[in-house]
Amino acid sequence: MALKEKLASVISRDARLRQAIAQLESGDDAVKGFKALGQLAQQGNVEAQYRTGKAYLEGWGTPPSLEDGTRWVRKAAEAGHVQARLTLATLYLVGFPEGFDENRATIMRDGKERKRVPDLELAAHWSRLAANEGQPDAQALLGYVLTNGPESSRDLVEAREWYEKSASAGSAQGHLGLGMALHSDPKSPEDLARGTVELLLASDAGLATAFYFLAWINEQGIGQAQDLAAAARYFEKAAERGIVQAQTRFALYLLQGKGLARRPDRAETWLRRAALGGDAEAAALLGDLHIRGEEMAPNYLEAATWYQVAAELGHGAAARGLGLLYLTGTGVHRDPDEAARWFRVSAECGDRVADADLGNLALTGIGSEEGRVAMQKRFLQAAENGDLVGAFNVGVCYAEGVGTERDDAQAAYWMQRAADGVVNAQYWLGRMYLEGRGVREDSGAAVQWLEKAAQARMTEAMILLAQLLVSGRVPKGRDHARALALYVDAAQLGSVEAMFSAGAMLGGGHDVPVDRREAQRFFRLAAERGHALGQLMLGRYLKRGLAGEVNPVEARIWLERAQAQGVNEASPELAKLERRLGTRPGGQAPAH
Repeated sequence: MALKEKLASVISRDARLRQAIAQLESGDDAVKGFKALGQLAQQGNVEAQYRTGKAYLEGWGTPPSLEDGTRWVRKAAEAGHVQARLTLATLYLVGFPEGFDENRATIMRDGKERKRVPDLELAAHWSRLAANEGQPDAQALLGYVLTNGPESSRDLVEAREWYEKSASAGSAQGHLGLGMALHSDPKSPEDLARGTVELLLASDAGLATAFYFLAWINEQGIGQAQDLAAAARYFEKAAERGIVQAQTRFALYLLQGKGLARRPDRAETWLRRAALGGDAEAAALLGDLHIRGEEMAPNYLEAATWYQVAAELGHGAAARGLGLLYLTGTGVHRDPDEAARWFRVSAECGDRVADADLGNLALTGIGSEEGRVAMQKRFLQAAENGDLVGAFNVGVCYAEGVGTERDDAQAAYWMQRAADGVVNAQYWLGRMYLEGRGVREDSGAAVQWLEKAAQARMTEAMILLAQLLVSGRVPKGRDHARALALYVDAAQLGSVEAMFSAGAMLGGGHDVPVDRREAQRFFRLAAERGHALGQLMLGRYLKRGLAGEVNPVEARIWLERAQAQGVNEASPELAKLERRLGTRPGGQAPAH
């Protein structure tokens, strides 16, 4: 009788467990199911302990609780429950918040975000127990810990063995781990091919990391022919699954039209997602995108916002870009002190160009004289120690008398020292030879140095060199075709002055074919960016139909803007236009 009662009790307990699990998983009566599981867990049922822990961790039938969930999962794991051991290993791999104590239910309920601290040793301990029981995902997790854990406990050979077992059992994580292991340390070309097959099997299960690695394999042509279209597809799949780096990479494909149609609008959407996910490069690219304008008008305020996001994430070039916006008052209020602050941030991030910008910024006279003297000494010490950027900066100080007496010969000496590695120094040295400052005047040497800076895509050097080629102040005389090419290149890099100059050359009067449609396009680019003479010329073109388009209404708008900026030639043009339209200035019809 006692045996029958005991058997009935077991059957009854198993039935109650199945019913509680069904209630919990169906969601129809999750609270009731959770309560029943809790009672069974208190009675020592190991499966119920594991299920109760999972319910707490995932918020099924009860408010989520990391503390309670971990405590119940640990009870089940210590009792030998294989799945509980895998869950506990995963918790240690992800890491518990700093100060976490599963026995103090109040510590995590103060609303504060805490950094998670992984414990790979305990992750290895619990995953090994489950792996030895044949749990495929635990085998993959153990392989991961043995690959990426502390140097003292790494064992790539054993890791691969566990990956092999896991993959053989059909675990998607095992396929992923084995594929990555075969690609990271291939012993033969066959390993690469097999690794790709394993990654494809992992991708069939929808694993984001598998898509990401397959994208790189196709992009780089690792173990196979390069396939940019496939790379784009895989980057997109990884991006959709939340891999931030893939979102940035896919955006670049859309911007460049690599492997798929070019779509700057979609690229911006993905860059925003990646930037909001903490990717500094994506935020910097968004800044660049809004500076250039692409298929939309430039938005300098938006550019400044994203540059600041990237700069605060440690992106040196973005900090420098933000400094330049503050220096010129583009999209933000003009603030040389704020510009200097961001240049310093950029330099501290390792951007040596920003250090050069700090030298240039010294010319604006920010800070005290004592501070400028200290800065000049710092630059001089760096220059004497062989630092090329320091040599450029001290050259600027001598050239302009910042923190020291002006000395053109010393300026030229340090510019020469810096010119082999600093583009700004090449530009300055070209100007010094052109003007005979600290060196004998030599237009040939000036052109050589300006050519170097122009080849490095420095717009100021491109524009000055183009001006010399237009005027003929070069040893070989005028070269208008080369000058136009320089202006066009500088315009594509965002120089408003170059946009206007390219339009002026194409409009006629120079030794290049006249193309007034293209001239009007360049004048419009300059006008939209606030260039007063560009606004005048665009107004004239639209008023007179010089490029085949007559639009007196828009012409008036641009001429009025030029006039507001003090361009005197706009006034007679407006007067003629008003007479033609029969209106007064401002577009009003005359009184009758």
